[in-house]
Amino acid sequence: MPAVRHRLAPEVISHAHRLSPLGKRTVGARRREAVMRAVVTGAAGFIGSHLCAHLLAAGDTVVAIDALTDSYDVALKRRNLRDLTRRPAFSFHHADLLDTGLGPLLDGAHAVYHLAGEPGARSSWGPDFELCARRNILATQALLEAVRDRASGAFVHASSSSVYGDARTSSTAETACPRPVSPYGVTKLAAEHLCELYRTAYGVPTLSLRLFSVYGPRQRPDMAFARLFAAAAGGRPFPLYGDGEQTRDFLYVRDAVTAMRDAACSGFTGVADLGSGSPVSMKQAIAAVESLAGPVEVLPSPAGLGDARHTAADVTVASRAFGFRPRTALHEGLAAMAAEGA
Repeated sequence: MPAVRHRLAPEVISHAHRLSPLGKRTVGARRREAVMRAVVTGAAGFIGSHLCAHLLAAGDTVVAIDALTDSYDVALKRRNLRDLTRRPAFSFHHADLLDTGLGPLLDGAHAVYHLAGEPGARSSWGPDFELCARRNILATQALLEAVRDRASGAFVHASSSSVYGDARTSSTAETACPRPVSPYGVTKLAAEHLCELYRTAYGVPTLSLRLFSVYGPRQRPDMAFARLFAAAAGGRPFPLYGDGEQTRDFLYVRDAVTAMRDAACSGFTGVADLGSGSPVSMKQAIAAVESLAGPVEVLPSPAGLGDARHTAADVTVASRAFGFRPRTALHEGLAAMAAEGA
C-alpha cells in the first residue's frame, strides 16, 4: 500500500473538493447552513452520541450505526441512545461494519462520520491488538469500500492524537512525522492512510480529524475525568500513571462535534488537529476536578506502556479550513460534567 507522505504538502492538508449526493463534484463547496442526511458510525459512544444530538439540532437527518460492542458497559451505550431514538429524524441500526450490507444505509448521504472503533492505548498490546486492528483498520476499509462507488459527500474520520506519540514541540502540527507509541496509535494512523489512499485513488473526499483528549458528560468510564469524578464521589482511587507532570490537551465534546459538522460542510479534505491548544498537567486536571467535586484519592502507579508524555494540538489548519475555535474553558466543561453527574 502506498503510504501517505508524513510531511503532508499544503494541498494534502487543505485540498477542498467534495461530492454531492447526486454524484456531481463541486470544488470548495460549503453546506454549513444546509440540512443534510448524515450517517454516523459509533453512534452509541461518548462522542458519537453527542455528534448525533448536534446534527439533529442542526436539522439533519441521522442514520446511526453501532455494533454495541463490549469495549465498555453496553448499558451505558444504550443510555446514550435513549433520547436520540425518540427523535423522528433519527434511525438506529445495530450492525457491525464488517458483517453488514452498508449500501442502503449510505445511499443519499451528504456526509459520513466514521467514529466506530476500538479505543484504548494501554489495552491495545498483546492479544487485544487483533481486535483493535479489526475495528480500527478493517472496519474503516470496509466502510471506504462501501462509500467509494456512492456519492456520499464528505467522509469524516475520527482519528486520534495518538498517531503523534510524544509531542516534541510546544504544539504538534499536522506536518510532524507521526511516531505512535502504542499499537492503538498505529491502527489509527493506518486508518488515516486508508482514507488518504481512497481519496487519491477514487476521489472519496476524506478528512481525518486528529482528536486530542475529548471530555464532557457521558465520557467513557475508563477515561481520566470520568474516573476522577467517580473517585471524588467515593469510588475507587484514581490511578495516576507516572509523576503527574505529563500533559494532555483536553477538548470539550461540544467543541469537537461542532467542528466535525463544520469540517464536513466546508469542502476540506486532508488532516487536521482538533484540540484546545492549551495542554494542562494531570496534577492540574486533578486539582480542577477537586475544586468542583471534592477530594480525590490518588493511587500512584507506574507510567503506562504506550502513554505519551505530552500532547499538544496546533489548530491552525482547522481554524483556517473550517473556522475551528475551541470555545469551552476546562473549568466550564468540567462544571458541565459535574452538573450532569459526569
